[in-house]
Amino acid sequence: MAGLSCGIVGLPNVGKSTLFNALTKLAAAAANYPFCTIDPNTGIVDVPDPRLAVLSKISKSHKLVPAQITFVDIAGLVKGASEGEGLGNKFLANIRETDAIVHVVRCFQDDDVIHVAGKIDPIADIEVINLELVLSDLQMAENIASRLEKQMKGKKEFVPVVETMRKAIHHLNQNKPLRTLELTSEEKEFIRDYPFLTDKKVLYACNVSENSLPSMDNEFVELVRQYAAKEGNRVVPICAKLEEEVAQLDNTEAVEFLQSLGLEETGLNRLIKAAYDILGLISYLTTGEIETRAWTIQRGTKAPEAAGKIHTDIQKGFIRAEVVSYQDMVAYNGKAGAREAGKLRAEGKDYVVQDGDVIEFLHN
Repeated sequence: MAGLSCGIVGLPNVGKSTLFNALTKLAAAAANYPFCTIDPNTGIVDVPDPRLAVLSKISKSHKLVPAQITFVDIAGLVKGASEGEGLGNKFLANIRETDAIVHVVRCFQDDDVIHVAGKIDPIADIEVINLELVLSDLQMAENIASRLEKQMKGKKEFVPVVETMRKAIHHLNQNKPLRTLELTSEEKEFIRDYPFLTDKKVLYACNVSENSLPSMDNEFVELVRQYAAKEGNRVVPICAKLEEEVAQLDNTEAVEFLQSLGLEETGLNRLIKAAYDILGLISYLTTGEIETRAWTIQRGTKAPEAAGKIHTDIQKGFIRAEVVSYQDMVAYNGKAGAREAGKLRAEGKDYVVQDGDVIEFLHN
Protein backbone atom coordinates (compact mmCIF):
# COMPACT_ATOMS: atom_id res chain seq x y z
CA MET A 1 0.00 0.00 0.00
CA ALA A 2 1.25 3.51 -0.75
CA GLY A 3 2.69 5.34 2.25
CA LEU A 4 -0.30 7.54 2.96
CA SER A 5 -3.90 6.34 3.16
CA CYS A 6 -7.30 7.92 3.70
CA GLY A 7 -10.51 6.07 4.52
CA ILE A 8 -13.61 7.50 2.86
CA VAL A 9 -16.67 7.31 5.14
CA GLY A 10 -20.22 8.61 4.95
CA LEU A 11 -23.84 7.55 5.24
CA PRO A 12 -25.43 5.74 2.28
CA ASN A 13 -26.52 8.01 -0.64
CA VAL A 14 -24.24 10.95 0.19
CA GLY A 15 -22.16 10.58 -3.00
CA LYS A 16 -19.36 8.53 -1.50
CA SER A 17 -19.25 5.89 -4.22
CA THR A 18 -19.50 8.52 -6.97
CA LEU A 19 -16.50 10.28 -5.48
CA PHE A 20 -14.57 7.05 -5.06
CA ASN A 21 -15.36 6.00 -8.66
CA ALA A 22 -13.98 9.31 -9.89
CA LEU A 23 -10.84 8.82 -7.78
CA THR A 24 -10.26 5.28 -9.02
CA LYS A 25 -10.75 6.38 -12.65
CA LEU A 26 -8.04 8.92 -11.93
CA ALA A 27 -5.90 6.12 -10.52
CA ALA A 28 -6.60 3.83 -13.45
CA ALA A 29 -5.65 6.58 -15.89
CA ALA A 30 -2.21 7.17 -14.36
CA ALA A 31 0.26 5.70 -16.81
CA ASN A 32 3.45 5.25 -14.79
CA TYR A 33 2.53 2.03 -13.08
CA PRO A 34 -0.05 -0.70 -13.40
CA PHE A 35 -3.15 0.40 -11.53
CA CYS A 36 -3.02 -1.21 -8.14
CA THR A 37 -6.33 -2.23 -6.69
CA ILE A 38 -5.38 -4.08 -3.59
CA ASP A 39 -8.97 -5.11 -3.16
CA PRO A 40 -12.07 -3.77 -4.90
CA ASN A 41 -12.42 -0.79 -2.58
CA THR A 42 -8.86 0.57 -2.68
CA GLY A 43 -7.37 2.97 -5.21
CA ILE A 44 -3.86 4.45 -5.37
CA VAL A 45 -3.81 7.98 -6.77
CA ASP A 46 -1.01 10.39 -7.72
CA VAL A 47 -0.58 13.56 -5.68
CA PRO A 48 -0.80 16.37 -8.28
CA ASP A 49 2.52 18.23 -8.49
CA PRO A 50 3.18 20.39 -11.57
CA ARG A 51 6.81 20.89 -10.45
CA LEU A 52 7.73 17.38 -11.62
CA ALA A 53 7.01 18.06 -15.30
CA VAL A 54 9.02 21.32 -15.17
CA LEU A 55 12.06 19.65 -13.55
CA SER A 56 11.82 16.68 -15.87
CA LYS A 57 12.15 19.03 -18.90
CA ILE A 58 15.25 20.61 -17.39
CA SER A 59 16.82 17.21 -16.57
CA LYS A 60 15.48 15.45 -19.70
CA SER A 61 14.20 12.67 -17.41
CA HIS A 62 12.89 9.44 -18.91
CA LYS A 63 10.07 9.18 -16.36
CA LEU A 64 8.12 11.03 -13.69
CA VAL A 65 7.26 9.40 -10.36
CA PRO A 66 4.76 11.44 -8.31
CA ALA A 67 4.00 10.94 -4.63
CA GLN A 68 0.96 8.73 -4.04
CA ILE A 69 -1.97 8.46 -1.71
CA THR A 70 -4.24 5.46 -1.13
CA PHE A 71 -7.99 5.90 -0.79
CA VAL A 72 -9.97 3.14 0.90
CA ASP A 73 -13.71 3.18 0.33
CA ILE A 74 -15.44 2.10 3.54
CA ALA A 75 -18.91 0.79 2.67
CA GLY A 76 -21.77 3.08 3.80
CA LEU A 77 -21.75 3.11 7.58
CA VAL A 78 -25.15 3.03 9.20
CA LYS A 79 -26.47 3.73 12.68
CA GLY A 80 -25.45 0.82 14.89
CA ALA A 81 -22.30 0.01 12.91
CA SER A 82 -20.24 -0.24 16.11
CA GLU A 83 -22.63 -2.97 17.26
CA GLY A 84 -22.10 -4.72 13.95
CA GLU A 85 -25.19 -3.31 12.17
CA GLY A 86 -24.76 -3.46 8.41
CA LEU A 87 -21.21 -4.63 7.90
CA GLY A 88 -20.18 -2.34 10.72
CA ASN A 89 -17.23 -3.89 12.50
CA LYS A 90 -15.46 -5.13 9.40
CA PHE A 91 -15.47 -1.64 7.89
CA LEU A 92 -14.55 0.08 11.10
CA ALA A 93 -11.52 -2.22 11.16
CA ASN A 94 -10.64 -1.03 7.62
CA ILE A 95 -10.63 2.62 8.75
CA ARG A 96 -8.37 1.83 11.70
CA GLU A 97 -5.55 1.08 9.26
CA THR A 98 -5.75 4.47 7.50
CA ASP A 99 -3.92 7.71 8.37
CA ALA A 100 -6.84 10.10 7.99
CA ILE A 101 -10.58 10.05 7.36
CA VAL A 102 -12.35 11.71 4.44
CA HIS A 103 -15.92 12.14 5.63
CA VAL A 104 -18.30 12.71 2.70
CA VAL A 105 -21.29 14.80 3.76
CA ARG A 106 -24.39 15.44 1.66
CA CYS A 107 -24.82 19.19 1.14
CA PHE A 108 -27.36 19.18 -1.69
CA GLN A 109 -31.13 18.93 -2.14
CA ASP A 110 -32.35 16.36 -4.67
CA ASP A 111 -35.75 14.72 -4.46
CA ASP A 112 -34.54 11.89 -6.72
CA VAL A 113 -31.79 10.87 -4.30
CA ILE A 114 -33.32 9.50 -1.11
CA HIS A 115 -31.73 10.56 2.15
CA VAL A 116 -31.54 7.79 4.76
CA ALA A 117 -33.05 10.07 7.43
CA GLY A 118 -35.61 11.60 5.05
CA LYS A 119 -34.20 15.14 5.26
CA ILE A 120 -30.97 17.02 4.48
CA ASP A 121 -29.17 17.79 7.72
CA PRO A 122 -25.35 17.60 7.32
CA ILE A 123 -24.58 18.04 11.03
CA ALA A 124 -26.97 15.27 12.08
CA ASP A 125 -25.37 13.06 9.39
CA ILE A 126 -21.87 13.82 10.65
CA GLU A 127 -22.95 13.03 14.19
CA VAL A 128 -24.42 9.63 13.23
CA ILE A 129 -21.04 8.59 11.80
CA ASN A 130 -19.05 10.23 14.60
CA LEU A 131 -21.15 8.44 17.24
CA GLU A 132 -20.35 5.09 15.61
CA LEU A 133 -16.65 5.94 15.62
CA VAL A 134 -16.83 7.10 19.25
CA LEU A 135 -18.67 3.91 20.34
CA SER A 136 -16.16 1.76 18.51
CA ASP A 137 -13.26 3.59 20.21
CA LEU A 138 -14.97 3.34 23.59
CA GLN A 139 -15.20 -0.43 23.23
CA MET A 140 -11.52 -0.57 22.25
CA ALA A 141 -10.38 1.70 25.12
CA GLU A 142 -12.34 -0.37 27.66
CA ASN A 143 -10.80 -3.60 26.31
CA ILE A 144 -7.28 -2.14 26.46
CA ALA A 145 -7.80 -0.80 30.01
CA SER A 146 -9.15 -4.09 31.37
CA ARG A 147 -6.37 -6.09 29.69
CA LEU A 148 -3.65 -3.80 31.09
CA GLU A 149 -5.24 -3.72 34.55
CA LYS A 150 -4.80 -7.48 34.72
CA GLN A 151 -1.13 -7.13 33.73
CA MET A 152 -0.50 -4.18 36.06
CA LYS A 153 0.30 -6.25 39.14
CA GLY A 154 4.03 -5.82 39.55
CA LYS A 155 4.41 -3.84 36.30
CA LYS A 156 4.48 -0.14 37.19
CA GLU A 157 5.02 0.95 33.57
CA PHE A 158 1.38 0.09 32.76
CA VAL A 159 -0.02 2.48 35.40
CA PRO A 160 0.22 5.73 33.34
CA VAL A 161 -1.16 3.93 30.25
CA VAL A 162 -4.20 2.69 32.18
CA GLU A 163 -4.75 6.17 33.64
CA THR A 164 -4.64 7.65 30.11
CA MET A 165 -7.13 5.03 28.92
CA ARG A 166 -9.49 5.92 31.78
CA LYS A 167 -9.21 9.58 30.75
CA ALA A 168 -10.03 8.56 27.18
CA ILE A 169 -13.00 6.45 28.29
CA HIS A 170 -14.42 9.37 30.31
CA HIS A 171 -14.07 11.69 27.29
CA LEU A 172 -15.60 9.19 24.84
CA ASN A 173 -18.48 8.60 27.26
CA GLN A 174 -19.39 12.26 26.76
CA ASN A 175 -19.65 11.49 23.02
CA LYS A 176 -16.50 13.51 22.28
CA PRO A 177 -13.81 12.41 19.79
CA LEU A 178 -10.31 11.74 21.18
CA ARG A 179 -8.78 14.44 18.97
CA THR A 180 -10.48 17.02 21.26
CA LEU A 181 -9.06 15.50 24.47
CA GLU A 182 -6.30 17.55 26.10
CA LEU A 183 -3.35 15.31 26.88
CA THR A 184 0.29 15.67 27.87
CA SER A 185 2.86 14.69 25.23
CA GLU A 186 3.47 11.42 27.09
CA GLU A 187 -0.27 10.63 27.16
CA LYS A 188 -0.52 11.45 23.45
CA GLU A 189 2.12 8.80 22.77
CA PHE A 190 0.11 6.19 24.70
CA ILE A 191 -3.00 7.02 22.65
CA ARG A 192 -0.98 6.99 19.42
CA ASP A 193 0.15 3.42 20.13
CA TYR A 194 -3.42 2.29 19.40
CA PRO A 195 -5.38 2.90 16.16
CA PHE A 196 -8.20 5.00 17.63
CA LEU A 197 -10.63 6.20 14.96
CA THR A 198 -11.59 9.49 16.62
CA ASP A 199 -7.94 10.46 17.07
CA LYS A 200 -7.45 10.68 13.29
CA LYS A 201 -7.52 13.91 11.31
CA VAL A 202 -10.76 14.41 9.39
CA LEU A 203 -11.35 16.11 6.09
CA TYR A 204 -15.02 16.88 5.49
CA ALA A 205 -15.81 16.54 1.77
CA CYS A 206 -19.03 18.53 1.34
CA ASN A 207 -20.79 17.07 -1.69
CA VAL A 208 -22.69 19.89 -3.43
CA SER A 209 -24.87 19.80 -6.56
CA GLU A 210 -24.07 21.45 -9.89
CA ASN A 211 -26.36 24.33 -8.81
CA SER A 212 -23.69 25.40 -6.30
CA LEU A 213 -20.95 25.83 -8.96
CA PRO A 214 -18.55 27.57 -9.28
CA SER A 215 -18.52 28.91 -5.69
CA MET A 216 -19.29 25.44 -4.21
CA ASP A 217 -20.91 27.27 -1.32
CA ASN A 218 -24.35 26.99 0.23
CA GLU A 219 -25.94 27.10 3.70
CA PHE A 220 -25.19 23.39 4.30
CA VAL A 221 -21.47 23.83 3.51
CA GLU A 222 -21.36 26.80 5.89
CA LEU A 223 -22.79 24.66 8.73
CA VAL A 224 -20.13 22.00 8.14
CA ARG A 225 -17.41 24.68 8.11
CA GLN A 226 -18.48 25.93 11.54
CA TYR A 227 -18.60 22.35 12.88
CA ALA A 228 -15.16 21.47 11.46
CA ALA A 229 -13.59 24.68 12.80
CA LYS A 230 -14.50 23.67 16.38
CA GLU A 231 -12.65 20.37 15.91
CA GLY A 232 -9.69 21.94 14.09
CA ASN A 233 -10.54 20.00 10.92
CA ARG A 234 -10.77 21.05 7.27
CA VAL A 235 -13.60 21.28 4.73
CA VAL A 236 -13.26 20.69 0.99
CA PRO A 237 -16.45 21.35 -0.98
CA ILE A 238 -16.69 19.03 -3.96
CA CYS A 239 -19.27 18.14 -6.61
CA ALA A 240 -18.97 14.35 -6.90
CA LYS A 241 -21.22 14.18 -9.97
CA LEU A 242 -19.02 16.71 -11.79
CA GLU A 243 -15.86 14.84 -10.70
CA GLU A 244 -17.19 11.64 -12.22
CA GLU A 245 -17.85 13.44 -15.52
CA VAL A 246 -14.40 15.08 -15.51
CA ALA A 247 -12.72 11.71 -14.81
CA GLN A 248 -14.01 10.44 -18.21
CA LEU A 249 -12.22 13.23 -20.15
CA ASP A 250 -8.60 13.53 -21.24
CA ASN A 251 -6.48 16.27 -19.68
CA THR A 252 -7.06 18.98 -22.29
CA GLU A 253 -10.81 18.39 -22.41
CA ALA A 254 -10.99 18.33 -18.61
CA VAL A 255 -9.19 21.69 -18.31
CA GLU A 256 -11.50 23.29 -20.93
CA PHE A 257 -14.61 21.83 -19.30
CA LEU A 258 -13.60 23.11 -15.83
CA GLN A 259 -12.74 26.56 -17.20
CA SER A 260 -16.15 26.74 -18.90
CA LEU A 261 -17.67 26.28 -15.42
CA GLY A 262 -15.37 28.88 -13.85
CA LEU A 263 -13.23 26.32 -12.03
CA GLU A 264 -9.42 26.20 -11.93
CA GLU A 265 -8.83 22.61 -10.85
CA THR A 266 -10.74 19.46 -10.04
CA GLY A 267 -12.20 18.92 -6.60
CA LEU A 268 -10.26 15.66 -6.43
CA ASN A 269 -6.97 17.54 -6.76
CA ARG A 270 -8.04 19.88 -3.98
CA LEU A 271 -9.07 16.88 -1.86
CA ILE A 272 -5.76 15.06 -2.42
CA LYS A 273 -3.72 18.19 -1.63
CA ALA A 274 -5.79 18.91 1.50
CA ALA A 275 -5.36 15.30 2.71
CA TYR A 276 -1.60 15.63 2.20
CA ASP A 277 -1.65 18.92 4.06
CA ILE A 278 -3.70 17.91 7.14
CA LEU A 279 -1.29 15.06 7.74
CA GLY A 280 1.60 17.54 7.81
CA LEU A 281 3.23 16.07 4.72
CA ILE A 282 5.50 17.73 2.18
CA SER A 283 7.48 16.53 -0.85
CA TYR A 284 11.13 16.94 -1.64
CA LEU A 285 12.24 16.23 -5.18
CA THR A 286 15.05 14.35 -6.90
CA THR A 287 15.77 14.78 -10.59
CA GLY A 288 18.12 13.36 -13.18
CA GLU A 289 18.15 11.69 -16.57
CA ILE A 290 16.59 8.45 -15.26
CA GLU A 291 13.66 10.00 -13.39
CA THR A 292 12.21 13.00 -11.59
CA ARG A 293 10.49 11.89 -8.39
CA ALA A 294 8.57 13.34 -5.43
CA TRP A 295 9.30 11.82 -2.01
CA THR A 296 6.78 12.17 0.81
CA ILE A 297 8.04 13.14 4.27
CA GLN A 298 6.60 14.66 7.46
CA ARG A 299 7.09 18.41 7.75
CA GLY A 300 10.11 18.95 10.05
CA THR A 301 12.07 15.89 8.83
CA LYS A 302 15.87 16.26 8.92
CA ALA A 303 18.08 15.46 5.93
CA PRO A 304 19.35 11.98 6.99
CA GLU A 305 15.79 10.70 7.68
CA ALA A 306 14.63 12.18 4.36
CA ALA A 307 17.49 10.31 2.67
CA GLY A 308 16.28 7.12 4.34
CA LYS A 309 13.08 7.38 2.28
CA ILE A 310 15.20 6.60 -0.79
CA HIS A 311 17.29 3.88 0.87
CA THR A 312 18.31 3.06 4.45
CA ASP A 313 21.96 2.76 3.31
CA ILE A 314 21.92 6.43 2.24
CA GLN A 315 20.67 7.39 5.70
CA LYS A 316 23.34 5.26 7.44
CA GLY A 317 26.19 6.59 5.30
CA PHE A 318 24.86 10.19 5.07
CA ILE A 319 27.64 12.76 4.49
CA ARG A 320 25.71 15.81 3.30
CA ALA A 321 22.82 16.96 1.14
CA GLU A 322 23.27 19.21 -1.89
CA VAL A 323 20.14 21.33 -1.96
CA VAL A 324 18.70 23.73 -4.53
CA SER A 325 15.23 25.24 -4.08
CA TYR A 326 12.74 24.40 -6.83
CA GLN A 327 12.48 28.12 -7.74
CA ASP A 328 16.26 28.35 -8.21
CA MET A 329 16.35 25.13 -10.29
CA VAL A 330 13.87 26.76 -12.67
CA ALA A 331 15.43 30.24 -12.61
CA TYR A 332 18.97 28.93 -13.37
CA ASN A 333 17.87 26.08 -15.65
CA GLY A 334 19.19 23.21 -13.56
CA LYS A 335 21.75 22.28 -10.95
CA ALA A 336 24.84 23.44 -12.87
CA GLY A 337 23.37 26.93 -13.38
CA ALA A 338 22.25 27.10 -9.75
CA ARG A 339 25.74 26.08 -8.59
CA GLU A 340 27.36 28.82 -10.71
CA ALA A 341 24.93 31.39 -9.30
CA GLY A 342 25.87 30.30 -5.76
CA LYS A 343 22.39 28.91 -5.13
CA LEU A 344 23.44 25.33 -4.36
CA ARG A 345 23.82 24.72 -0.62
CA ALA A 346 25.67 21.94 1.18
CA GLU A 347 23.54 20.97 4.19
CA GLY A 348 24.45 18.69 7.10
CA LYS A 349 22.65 16.31 9.43
CA ASP A 350 20.61 18.99 11.20
CA TYR A 351 19.11 20.51 8.06
CA VAL A 352 15.30 20.45 8.08
CA VAL A 353 14.09 19.61 4.58
CA GLN A 354 11.64 22.10 3.02
CA ASP A 355 8.80 21.44 0.59
CA GLY A 356 10.11 21.63 -3.00
CA ASP A 357 13.80 21.20 -2.09
CA VAL A 358 15.61 19.51 -4.98
CA ILE A 359 18.18 17.30 -3.26
CA GLU A 360 21.11 15.06 -4.06
CA PHE A 361 22.40 13.07 -1.09
CA LEU A 362 26.10 12.28 -0.78
CA HIS A 363 26.85 9.16 1.24
CA ASN A 364 29.51 6.50 1.92
